[in-house]
This record gives sequence, structure tokens and C-alpha cells, in this order.
Amino acid sequence: MSDSLSAEPATPVAAESAEPGMPPTLVVGLGISGRAIARFLAGRGERFMVADTRAAPPGLEAFRAAYPEIELHLGSLESLDLEAFAEIVVSPGIDLERTGLGAVRDRVIGEISLFARHCEAPIVAITGSNAKSTVTTLVGEMARQAGRRVAVGGNLGDAALDLLIDHADAELFVLELSSFQLETLTGLGAACAAFLNLSADHLDRHGDMQGYRRAKARIFEGAAHAVANADDAATWPGQEALSCERFTTHSPGDDEWGISSVAGGTGEWLCHGRQPLMPVDELRLAGRHNHANALAAMAIAHVVGIDGDVVRGVLCRFAGLPHRGEIVAERGGVRWINDSKGTNVGATLAAIAGVGETLTGKLVWLGGGVGKGADFTPLAEPLARYAREAIVFGQDAPQLVAALEPQVATWRVDTLADAVRRAASIAEPGDCVLLSPACASLDQFPNYLARGEAFRALLDQGQLGQGQEAAC
Repeated sequence: MSDSLSAEPATPVAAESAEPGMPPTLVVGLGISGRAIARFLAGRGERFMVADTRAAPPGLEAFRAAYPEIELHLGSLESLDLEAFAEIVVSPGIDLERTGLGAVRDRVIGEISLFARHCEAPIVAITGSNAKSTVTTLVGEMARQAGRRVAVGGNLGDAALDLLIDHADAELFVLELSSFQLETLTGLGAACAAFLNLSADHLDRHGDMQGYRRAKARIFEGAAHAVANADDAATWPGQEALSCERFTTHSPGDDEWGISSVAGGTGEWLCHGRQPLMPVDELRLAGRHNHANALAAMAIAHVVGIDGDVVRGVLCRFAGLPHRGEIVAERGGVRWINDSKGTNVGATLAAIAGVGETLTGKLVWLGGGVGKGADFTPLAEPLARYAREAIVFGQDAPQLVAALEPQVATWRVDTLADAVRRAASIAEPGDCVLLSPACASLDQFPNYLARGEAFRALLDQGQLGQGQEAAC
């Protein structure tokens, strides 16, 4: 094995072939997906070489120990003779244009294309700008409770190819798929392909919203059935012949999944057309956006033949993924929700609207951190409608104040702990305190997980001071 550490060696490097006329495969990227690709190809006895544009990618020594016979190239791909490879399999984090792979795009595939080529069991594929982890987890749990041998992963948890190796007997694969995974995909052939929603994200990679949507919409290629958001036309499949279930947070049409009041009853129900299925207040998921997630999961479960009683049972028990709209406390009539995973404006808009629509009181919103250059002004209108106060903290708190203060009562503090104390002092019965920061966490925390755990700890440990005592 040789390492090409120079960004530009004097001569192009090509993998040597032990069998003339049989070019090897090039695997690009040593992240989670790249390692799964290498593991899969090695297990099949296929010849391949691995490249990573970084000089010292994480996990390098472990990879060398596991695959001492595999040639490894580190540095710019410009020094590789790309024509020497029959196929180039890329990790989702690889930008084809920036790495020079755009010129050989006809021979580039991603991990999910390799997965689809070899997977014989039905696939449920789920994408969207937000909520795909929640819906993927819900559908996986519904299948599991129905007695199916199910494997769940993709962009969530285990890489798809690791699932294919470790769960070879699976009857169903449920995959969360990102736009990065989908942009190199053709012909997934999912039994059910779901596109939940679309809001601005990853435009530095996809160029514009049209490019972002095109990447997401690849999920429908070769699908037997589709699930789409009736309230978001950008999620609809372009193939008119493709059978499509639609969900809405409004009263549903005859073949839609939605929310409506039942004649002679009280409260709202999740419905399929005119058929009431379960009361909304039996859901443990909080907020209108999570009601939409429940409906999407119901529609997918219906497509793949999961019994309705099983579906309702899971929805009654499922309280949400950690840090994604998770109810962490209810005290003195005030609900506290941890949505630390809300690291961009689009995700936070969904959380604000989803929770705000369901409240008898007001929203107390906690936001701030590293804004990544985002435009915060879209937050002002829904916060003006639903919020008692916006409490902002962290590195980009000044930008949030500037965007919100003209329309929203805004209070600036330094830390998340300060924000929680302020929220406890002003929240009233019927209110909800929502941590959905619209920012990355790296100014004060290692990641969004640590931020969410800190929020939970402040509540669990009762260290909120006099303000909390008043609120509780």
C-alpha cells in the first residue's frame, strides 16, 4: 500500500490492476459512508482504491489497520488518473464540482446507488429539509411493532451499506436520505418514497432552491408509491402515473391524510379522508409540525401494509427523538420543549409555527448561537404572532436582536442558563418555553446534543433560581 500525501505529485497515480482489462473502483471519502462502502466492497472481494482529499482524515489509522492491502491516496484528486477506474463511489460529503469529479460524473455513484443495486428487500426512503429523522424513526418502530424484520438508518444512525451487511435477513429497509446522498442517485426503486417538506438549506452545495429540490426529488425515481406534503407543492413527484398519498395539517380531501373535527365529537382527529383514526390529543408529539410528521408516518405505514392499530399504538407512545421537539418538562402549566436540533432558520420556523398553533397561552422562544450568516428576519413575523418574548443568547445574539426587536419583545442574555432563568420568570400557565435556536451551538457547546443536554440538566437539577420557583 502507498499513500499519496502530496497535493500534486509529479505524475498521475492510478491503482494497479491484478487482472488486466478489469479496472478497479475508486472510493472517495473516509467518513461513515466511505468506510461502509469500503467494507462492502471488501466483503464482496472487489478490487478498489480509496481516496480522501484531506491529508489526515479522522479514522485514518483504524482504516489502515483494517485494510492494509488497500491503496490509499490522500490529497487533491487532480493527481489521480480518473480514467483508470471503472466506477467512482463517493461519500455524501464530497462536492463533485469542487473536487473535480464533475468531469467524470457519468461514472460517479453514491453509497445509496450501490445499496439499491444489491438490496433485494423493499425500501422505504424518506427525505425532506426537516423532520426526516422523526418520520424515519416512527416508521421503523411501526414496522418493528408489526413484527417485521426491519433495518433503519441511512443519514440517521448506521450507513445504508452497513445495514445491508449486518441485517442481511431484513424484510424492510427504512432509510433517511439527505440531498447529498440523493444527488448522485438514479433509480432507487423504493417501495415507498416520501418527500416531507422543502425549505432553504445547503444552497452553497446545490446552487439554488431549484437545484436543491432536484436533488431531493431523485428519491421518486423508480418508486412504486410516493408520499408527499399536500401543503407544499415542491414535494410532489413529477411523474403523473406514480401513485401518491398526500398529507396535510388541514381538513383532508377524500384520499388525503389530515386533521379535522369529527361531527358530534370534541377536539381534533387525525383522519384518512372522512375516516377518523385517532384524537390529536392522544399524540405525545407536540406541535402542528409533529402532527404532520405523524400523518406522514401513517401514510407510509399504510402504503407498506402496517396495521392501523399498531400505528396508533406507536404514535401514542412516541415522545419524539432527543433534541428534536422533545417535551422535557411540564411544570405549573408551562411546557418546556427541547428542539436543540433546530440549527437553521427553516427548522426553527417549523417548530415555532407548529407549537404556536396549538397553545392556549404564548410561546417563550430561546434562540441564539452561531448563525452561519443566516437571515433571521423570517423569524420575526411568526414570533410576533405567537411569542410572549424572544430570549436570545450567544455569539449572534446582536443580529437576532436587530432582526426581531422591531416586531417582537426581545430580551438579550449571555448564556443558555441565563435564557432559561429569564424564561422561567416570565412564563405563564398555558405557555410553552421552546428552545429551537436557529443557530449552530459551537460558540458555547461542542454540538447541538450538548446544548440540548444542558437545557435538560437545568430543568432536572432545579437550578433556575427564584424565577423557576415562581413559574412552578
